[in-house]
Amino acid sequence: MGESNSRYLDGNTFATALTSGIYRVIGEQDLLNRINVFPVADADTGTNLSLTLSAALGVLNAGGDKHLGMLLAALADALLDGARGNSGAIVAQFFQGMSDEASDISRFTPYTFAKAVGTGNDYAHDALSNPREGTILSVIGAFADSLRQQVSDDGNSEFPDVMQGALANVERALAETPMQLEVLRKAGVVDAGAKGFAELVAGFSGYVRDGSMAHAPDAAVLRHIEPVVDFAESDNVSQFRFCTECIVTADEIDRRKLREALTEIGDSMVLAGTKRKAKIHIHVDDPDDVFAIARRFGELSAEKADDMHRQQHSTHDRNRHFAVITDSAADISDEDMERLDIHMVPCRIQFGERGYLDKVSITTDEFYEELKTNPAHPTTSQPSPGDFRRQFQFLASHFRDVVSINLTGAASGTYQGARSAAERTDAPGEIHVIDSRNASTGQGQLVVLAAECAAAGCSVPTTIATIEQQIAATRTFALLNELRYAVRGGRLPGWVRTVAELLRLTTIIRTKPDGSISLSGFLFGSSRRARRFAKYVARRAPTDDAIDVTIGHAVCREDANELEQAIREQLPGIRKLTVVGIGTALGVHGGPGTLLVSMMPHVSADDVAAGVD
Repeated sequence: MGESNSRYLDGNTFATALTSGIYRVIGEQDLLNRINVFPVADADTGTNLSLTLSAALGVLNAGGDKHLGMLLAALADALLDGARGNSGAIVAQFFQGMSDEASDISRFTPYTFAKAVGTGNDYAHDALSNPREGTILSVIGAFADSLRQQVSDDGNSEFPDVMQGALANVERALAETPMQLEVLRKAGVVDAGAKGFAELVAGFSGYVRDGSMAHAPDAAVLRHIEPVVDFAESDNVSQFRFCTECIVTADEIDRRKLREALTEIGDSMVLAGTKRKAKIHIHVDDPDDVFAIARRFGELSAEKADDMHRQQHSTHDRNRHFAVITDSAADISDEDMERLDIHMVPCRIQFGERGYLDKVSITTDEFYEELKTNPAHPTTSQPSPGDFRRQFQFLASHFRDVVSINLTGAASGTYQGARSAAERTDAPGEIHVIDSRNASTGQGQLVVLAAECAAAGCSVPTTIATIEQQIAATRTFALLNELRYAVRGGRLPGWVRTVAELLRLTTIIRTKPDGSISLSGFLFGSSRRARRFAKYVARRAPTDDAIDVTIGHAVCREDANELEQAIREQLPGIRKLTVVGIGTALGVHGGPGTLLVSMMPHVSADDVAAGVD
């Protein structure tokens, strides 16, 4: 930085300096994840801060001269939209405070910069119902205090000197965090969020002091490092399951009442943003409670909920070479999800103006009840690439490889969305996205097999080869109880339902080898439908003697039990049979009473690991 501008920062210089700081944080992403023990030992602070701050890079790197006030406003908005996790939401609120303080100025002097940082500090502290020292707040406070003291002591202070003094104060505050929080002292680490903010200040300060720019991180050279902290032994586990976030927009948000309502249902609550746009971060057991409260205060968007318990558990298992993730179109039993640490990205369901996260903020049973009673037929939408990217970023920061098995690309853009997200993820692990060419229980069978291979210690290439082989041999059939839901959703013209009802036909659909879903046949009448459906699919079962079967049902367990008995009679070579409730992927078109059977040749993950054909 030249002598001529050592006493001010214009918009362009501020943007470059902050970009340098963000690069520092992203470069330390893995370390921040490894030392993350507070407020929950879920090993994602580095990922969340990197995702949050990455949202600002588009604003900072835009061409042209930047008016400082306008830059800060755009920066605060981008960070609010991109904020992830507790620390990310706090950082977003810090920059909101800076923006509100400096909205009308075109450049910072040390004095105005100190004022803006001070307001950011106030905003960050006010965002939490129960602010704790020894966290990111302590380091933000030290940054603000140092700047304020220096400009007060020397009215002619210059930025290089001011930033050098502020960085020293920040580093002292960071070193003291283990003395302020017992959980940090026991783990022998500093606070991860505080460390992240210190890296941001260090990168910013380096550019302001001597023009040194942090290198843009190269994900290809990052390496997988075993955690510093043994999270399996950490006693700092949240009593709540889901890290839940959303954005509320309105002309006037009553932030006090919103905060009070949210505080009653969870912990680790951060309320960032403004009176017109608020970002909620909170840990709860039922994300829909958060969304229901938020809707009372304005329009809801950007809902997300991550399963912290599954994240914590999956990062403990050092024997797995890779993680497995899918989308919620896959129907898998709760027991298999838990036993095999399968991660899931929820699809989105919309009933009129009310939206839900599939299998997170609405259960399968609740979905079918809503389907029967709500006059508005639901629409479903695939997860956004951002939904995938957030989970890919976390998993690829903890595993060398991530295998994502997704809903058939012939019927949905979910597979393509996952591929797009994988290409934009900059974590060190490699992400392998597979088109299941299946749906519901068929997709679920493939996901479970991949997860069993991971648990058995199989390599990634061997597992992917096994899954690709099984995709071609997996067959899924669905018996639709009635066609009115498919007609309501626009999947079938009304006359088809009329003809089917006149001729008393019960429709069967199937997934084809290319992944498309098409008509497979009919049953005449509805009597003994489960047993006749069993006979129908048995004639089309894989020719292998040993097969695995999954039966799915849409809130018709008795029919599923009858189907199970009949299937066992028809196919004596069944090695494994699972019964699960089916979700929205086919349920939205088939409705209550739909029955599903998927079949594939039996493959033992232990045999795959041992190289047995």
